[in-house]
Amino acid sequence: MIHPIPSGTRDVLPDETRELRTITEAVRHVFEQAGYGEIYTPALEYEAVLSRSDLRAARPAFRVFDERGQVLALRSDMTVPIARVVATRYANSEPPLRFCYFAHSYRAGRPRARQAREFLQAGVELIGSPAPHGTAEVLTVICRALDACGLRDYRVGLGDASLYPDLLRGVGVSDEDAARVLDRLVERDFVGLEHELSQLPLDDAAMALLLRVPQQRGGADVLRGPPGPVADAVAGMRRVQELLAPEVGERIIFDLGLVRDLGYYTGAVFEVYDPALGAPIGGGGRYDDLLGRFGRPLPAVGFALGVDRLHVALAGEERQIDRAESVDRAESVGRAEPVDRADQVEQARRP
Repeated sequence: MIHPIPSGTRDVLPDETRELRTITEAVRHVFEQAGYGEIYTPALEYEAVLSRSDLRAARPAFRVFDERGQVLALRSDMTVPIARVVATRYANSEPPLRFCYFAHSYRAGRPRARQAREFLQAGVELIGSPAPHGTAEVLTVICRALDACGLRDYRVGLGDASLYPDLLRGVGVSDEDAARVLDRLVERDFVGLEHELSQLPLDDAAMALLLRVPQQRGGADVLRGPPGPVADAVAGMRRVQELLAPEVGERIIFDLGLVRDLGYYTGAVFEVYDPALGAPIGGGGRYDDLLGRFGRPLPAVGFALGVDRLHVALAGEERQIDRAESVDRAESVGRAEPVDRADQVEQARRP
């Protein structure tokens, strides 16, 4: 390009902008109906504030200096800024507090992999509502928002961020080694996971446990395992399931290997999937310790949807429906006007 734009960013032209706005307005209506007030925070934050969370996974993409020489960074998500707002602007407000947002975030990526470094998110944060009720509320809002957009085939993976780290600590794996193992699990790289575990001094029983648990994924039968190291996490997911309405519960996939790459998650974690898209549309989870780092300890849970990814998934589902309808029409024509192959052969033989 003669006039390039920064790697990982893109121009959004009017036609697509109109479609994205239709999506965000549908989602905004659901958030407002559920009692979530829209909030907006500065795109720039002091890096010292952002560093109160784990920036290893959500590294800021862009840094600048202000006139006093302090380092500023474009926010890498909205959860940390909202935690700051709660501690400073709502220090004496009675929880629960409900916030929603529609904002761009910026994260470092791999330019050669064409990873987005600027992306529009729509999300909610529920502050002061402990598990399991707060978790069930947020899962319900997720599903209602996706339903309102017209997404049909999505599923929500539900896991527990503390499960696998607890298993690693239980068999004596150091924090340094655990970080490498968890990186493989975040990427769903089970071959890499097995390789990392094989480098550790684990006995056969521990190795079998650490390989078996993260591959347990499916319906409610996943929660019926015997007592053991995973019992607490499974019990927590079961309590959430019991609070969900049937139309929400049928969307849930229980995933004992689900780990998200943001280090502040402490309990339930979730991701949204759709077969029309080869990557999660969004995700979130509980971060019950994060608010305490800003001076107001409160349990919290939230999620964010990638609006661009949701747009792609909706378009993919529409294409699938169009193809299916085309096949149905073709088959209908074939049924309405059956072809007599023997008659065709006889006609071909006539002079």
